[in-house]
This record gives sequence, structure tokens and C-alpha cells, in this order.
Amino acid sequence: MAMIETPYLLFLGDAADQLAAKVAQGIKDWRPEFAVGQYRMEGCKADLGLPDMDLAAARAAGCKTLVVGVANRGGVISDSWIKVLVDALAEGFDLASGLHNLLRDEPVLVEAAARFGRKLHDVRVPEVEYPIANGKKRTGKRMLAVGTDCSVGKMYTALCVEKEMRARGMKASFRATGQTGILITGDGVPLDAVIADFMAGSVEYLTPANDPDHWDLIEGQGSLFHVSYSGVTLALIHGGQPDALVICHEPTRAHMRGLPDYTLPTLEQVRDAALLLARVANPACVAVGYAINTQHMPETEAQAYLADVEARLGLPATDPFRFGAAKLVDALAAI
Repeated sequence: MAMIETPYLLFLGDAADQLAAKVAQGIKDWRPEFAVGQYRMEGCKADLGLPDMDLAAARAAGCKTLVVGVANRGGVISDSWIKVLVDALAEGFDLASGLHNLLRDEPVLVEAAARFGRKLHDVRVPEVEYPIANGKKRTGKRMLAVGTDCSVGKMYTALCVEKEMRARGMKASFRATGQTGILITGDGVPLDAVIADFMAGSVEYLTPANDPDHWDLIEGQGSLFHVSYSGVTLALIHGGQPDALVICHEPTRAHMRGLPDYTLPTLEQVRDAALLLARVANPACVAVGYAINTQHMPETEAQAYLADVEARLGLPATDPFRFGAAKLVDALAAI
């Protein structure tokens, strides 16, 4: 992938809610030194708490790339964004996006980029000819975050575990499998853009044989119980051959993301289904704990919920971003 110049102006467009801006939120939380400001259009319902900047102010502040920080359903570039993106190229910005609808497929953006001598970065484009999965056992250890739904904190969980492991001097690598993780780390596999037959193989490629005490911390995608995105989850389970699963959940949701007719599965259902499938590729796989996204809960309510999960299910539970990942790392270190 060509180097994306930093720092960034994070484009939130007309995001329908805070969760729609999860790409920008992830960058802001994990690479704050890159996140100088945000650009919001009329009607935007997301706010990162960064300075609101127009293009000229952002350039004056040193921003070099405008990052499309919105992850809408279907991953499309809205017609209402085009003028802003063209104006950004004219102002001297490069553009970076992880949407399925590629910047390079928009003629007006291609023409403007050529005219102003700027670059278009599409991070959701596979740049490797991935193999078909072979299922062979690899050395090293692997953790996979699996979720009850989309956008419940699987990436944050893996990043938090990596941070805690490195603080302890353990060998650990976060393995990005989606656009936000790739923009944060600069590397990874854009899994949902890989041809289906090669998805599991791309995860094998991403997590090769390693030192026996090295942990690959694999970013989860989708959910086995989400009818739109279950296929990408299964590819991660089989291609990743995880030794350990962490089950991720957001307890305040009324229904599956984007599917108002579907309720969320229970933690037990996700644990049991994921373990059944994981043990096809790695019979020794175990569930080690629960990562609960409590951002919409007061602290006392969050702590009570976590205590209840631990008491009912017999494994450690934490909000790794809010309360730290020590419990999860303790459980992983014991494997």
C-alpha cells in the first residue's frame, strides 16, 4: 500500500449517527497524533470532539490527507460528498477511503486528482494474490475477537489486548482485517473485499507461523448471527485457527445493526457456535473471556453488568477500552 501522509482531517460527512463514524473514531482513539480535526456537513449527527475545520483551516494546521471516516451501510461514496472531496483535492489534500465504492472508480475524483497532482488511496483493495486456505497447523498463538453483532468493539478489544501484552513485555501483534484497523496500523487484509474462496487463505497469510510464545490478536468482523455478514466471520474462524476466543457484546442494542427484525444472540449462543466452528480447524480452541462495550452505560451499571456476566458464565468480563484488558491477558497468558 502506498504511504498515506499524515496528519489527517477526518471527514464525517452527513453521518447518520455516532456509530456511522466508527472509522474516524477508531483513528482518533488509537492514533490521536494523526487526528487534527473533523469536517462535518450539514445534518451530521456524529461528533468526535475534535475541532471542526474547513479545508483551508485544516491545511493551515498541517493536515495532508482527508480520510473518509464514515462507514455507511454498503460502503458507498454519497453524491452529496463529491463536491467536498473535489474541493479537498484542489486545496492540496490527498484522499483516503476504506469504502467498497472506490475513490478510483469516481471519474470526477480521478480527473481532479490528476489535475491537482494529488493521490487517491483506497485501503479496501486487496494488493496480494492470497492463497486458498490449507488448514495446516501453524506455530505461535492466536486470539480472535468474535461478536454478537457488527460494530460492538472487536477491533478495540484486539488493540487493547495488544497494548496490555506489550506493556507486560509479551510478544504480540494486532492483525487488522478491516479498513479502520488498516488506517490505524498501515497494514492488514481488507477481508470483506477478498474473493470468497480466498478469505480464509488471506487470514492464514495474515497470521503466519511465529514464535511459540507470540500472540497474533486478530480483529474480528461481522457476526456468525448477522445474516448480512456471517461469511466473513467464519473465514476468520477457520483461517485464523484461533487458540482463544474473546466474545464481544454491546448490551444496549435493541436489534442487530441494520436488521430491525433480528434480535441479538446471547453470549452463550455466540460462545457455543464460535467454539464449535473454531474446533474444526483447531480442536484445542477455548473461550477465555468476554469484552463488553459499556460506553452507553453509567459506570456503576457497567460494573454490575460485568460482575453478572462473570458470575453467570464463569469467565472474566471487562470493557477493555474503559477498564483495561488485564483480565483478558491474564486468561490468555494461562493458556
